[in-house]
Amino acid sequence: MNPNQTFRNIHRRTLLQALALGASVLSHGAFAQAWPSKPVTLVVPFPAGGTTDVLARALAEKLALSLGQAVIVESKPGAGATLGADYVVKSKPDGYTLLVGAVHHTIASSVYKKLPYDFQKDLSPITSIALVPNVLVINAATPAKNLAELVTLLKANPGKMNYGSNGNGTAQHLIGTQFENMTATDIAHIPYKGSGPLATDLLGGQITMSFDTITPVLQHIKAGKLRALAVTTAKRSSALPEVPTLDEAGLKGFNIGTWFGVLAPAATPKDITARLNTEMVKIIHSPEFRKRMEEIGAEPIGNSQDQMAQQIKGETEKFAKLVKDAKVVIE
Repeated sequence: MNPNQTFRNIHRRTLLQALALGASVLSHGAFAQAWPSKPVTLVVPFPAGGTTDVLARALAEKLALSLGQAVIVESKPGAGATLGADYVVKSKPDGYTLLVGAVHHTIASSVYKKLPYDFQKDLSPITSIALVPNVLVINAATPAKNLAELVTLLKANPGKMNYGSNGNGTAQHLIGTQFENMTATDIAHIPYKGSGPLATDLLGGQITMSFDTITPVLQHIKAGKLRALAVTTAKRSSALPEVPTLDEAGLKGFNIGTWFGVLAPAATPKDITARLNTEMVKIIHSPEFRKRMEEIGAEPIGNSQDQMAQQIKGETEKFAKLVKDAKVVIE
């Protein structure tokens, strides 16, 4: 083969490689621009009917209109919300599988000795949806009209009364533990997979009390089937303005609430998570969404990705100390 022919062959191969590379880049760019081209799934790590589910569905309805694609809410409950988180961490990082996470996940980082993921490293924050105060509620048949009367009742029956939570290592569990420590009481802990089954047993009298978020119990409080004694946050809830805080009722400094937010697998392209943040924040700040949040006792947030990341970092550090002091460990 003469030199000129060799040069032409090399030039042809180089040209073909360049064209192939260009086509690949264009294809990738077109794919990124086309997102979303199929339904997006919001994974809720609790059963249907709880606050996480209610918030996810409220967001999904508006997000579907904003993205022009169906947004599916799928429940994957278990292990204090960690099973759902693990499922999303192991999902393809393409923006189609997202986690509706909560404060429970920042607690789990300290409560569980071993987790198959790192909540701060393996998930990318998108935005916080809302903060929902927790509320101490008892079955209406329980003979206590206020916190002082309940504490007296608990001390008279050590280990015989119980409280339900959304699972080991959740905010309700830690609130219950903190409550026991501050009141010097002994209350049996009954973990559930979520607020739905917990509320059923609380209404039926199988559970004495709970520290659940306001959303799943609000209708039962208003109907007189459950009695709200105090909210767990530093300030009163606009949904239950007549109910005092635990701090006001005598447990000074008590301040734990439950926030909820959306996260994606860490390797999800930044343009997709940025688009999701923009669309979700717009929805969360809308008057219609705010009205819906007020109806269920939630305070809408809608922050930036960096702000949510700092929120998670701060909460993880705060709960690590509380978990250590309360000696709550799950194998």
